[in-house]
Amino acid sequence: MKKLLFVFITITLCLTLTTCSQKSGKTEKVNIEIGASARLTSVEIEEAINAVKKKFADFKGCALTQLWYDETQSDYFIDGYMAGGHGSFNGVKKENVIVLLCTFTVDSSGGDGSFNPNSTYDDWNWILIRDSENDPWRVDDWGY
Repeated sequence: MKKLLFVFITITLCLTLTTCSQKSGKTEKVNIEIGASARLTSVEIEEAINAVKKKFADFKGCALTQLWYDETQSDYFIDGYMAGGHGSFNGVKKENVIVLLCTFTVDSSGGDGSFNPNSTYDDWNWILIRDSENDPWRVDDWGY
C-alpha cells in the first residue's frame, strides 16, 4: 500500500511540475504606449497589439512588460522588411505592415530554451501584416 501511495504522489508531483514549467507567456501586466500615427487609426494599432499579445502567449516562461507603437521606428523596420525581409517576396503592400516593439522578461527556465534565463529583452520587434485594410493583423516575424 505504501508503494502505491508513493507512486501516486510521485506521478502527481511530476505532472504538477510539468504543468507549471509550461506556463503561457504573461501579458496581463503589460504597459502599452501608442504613439501618434499619420497612416493608421488607433483601432488598427490596438488590433495589432492584441495580435501580438495573443502570439506572446506561446512564449512560455516569459512576461511581456512593455509594448509600444512608434511610427518612426515602425517605418524604419518596415523599410528593411520590404527591402530584404519577408516583405520582399510575400507580396504584402507597405500600407499593410506594422511593426510594434516590446520589452519582456524571461524566468529561470529560459522560456522554451531559446532565451537566456533570468534576462530581459528590450526593443524586440513584432512585424505584423494583413492582406488588406479590412483584414486582421497576423504576426509574420519577430526578433531583433
